[in-house]
Amino acid sequence: MDIELARTFLEITRGGSFIAAAERLHVTQTAITARVQKLEAQLGCSLFVRNRAGARLTANGEKFIGYASQLVQSWEAARRDLPLPEGCDSSLAVGGEMSLCNPLMLSWVAELRERIPGHAIRAEVGENGYLQERLELGLLDCVLVYHPSYWPGLQVEPVLEERLIQVRNPAKPEPYVYVDWGEPFRQRHDAALPERARASLAFNLGPLALQYLLQQGGSGYFRSRVVEHYLASGALERVPQAPEFSYPIYLVYSRERDSQVLRQAIGLLHDVLARPSDWSQRWDPMI
Repeated sequence: MDIELARTFLEITRGGSFIAAAERLHVTQTAITARVQKLEAQLGCSLFVRNRAGARLTANGEKFIGYASQLVQSWEAARRDLPLPEGCDSSLAVGGEMSLCNPLMLSWVAELRERIPGHAIRAEVGENGYLQERLELGLLDCVLVYHPSYWPGLQVEPVLEERLIQVRNPAKPEPYVYVDWGEPFRQRHDAALPERARASLAFNLGPLALQYLLQQGGSGYFRSRVVEHYLASGALERVPQAPEFSYPIYLVYSRERDSQVLRQAIGLLHDVLARPSDWSQRWDPMI
């Protein structure tokens, strides 16, 4: 079967309509319809019921999700893994969100390289949705994210409980800097602090916002482990009576691709997390 047919089916399922799938795959809606008709003809059953709201899966469509996912994952994994680099008998691909690259991803990759010889290690850093899409396609073996998607066949495991706390530069506590930590944070933050919901200065990347606070002043919400060093040195201070927000880190991987090597990689991740480390994300140039 044409892999593009399975990929198109999954995009319609994910987006809820033929129009959304056409936009994601950069083809016309007519092309999407033709692919679905071809797929349904090959399977001998209807997969979708179309209505004004979009496209709803039939019972056969629900059943086909797992098969389509396996087809796409197997093909993309083969494209990713072949040919293997010289001297390697297998490969392992891990991913993480940008704010987790230092020190967590950096330390984890170092452990993987040292403790799992004979494997080519590939690390990707990116936005949450991009990483989980790459995982679903079989291009990554596991990812570290803050807001996992619960998709059939994916295993979601919490690995670290983080907290977002409000801190300020004691020398210059204003302005309030809104740091966008994702939709769940936005909802809780805006409900608890409605007067702070529309700040005049906002960032969507925590490390960048932190450097602004340290250099220019202000206050805002940051991960407790990241600001620990700055609180201890007096560069920053806690804002009294400010609410805290939970911000756990999750490991997500495909149950279909679970293996002894992946188990070993997850064990090494827990070893890294249990080890004392500097999470301050200081931008010290290496000269």
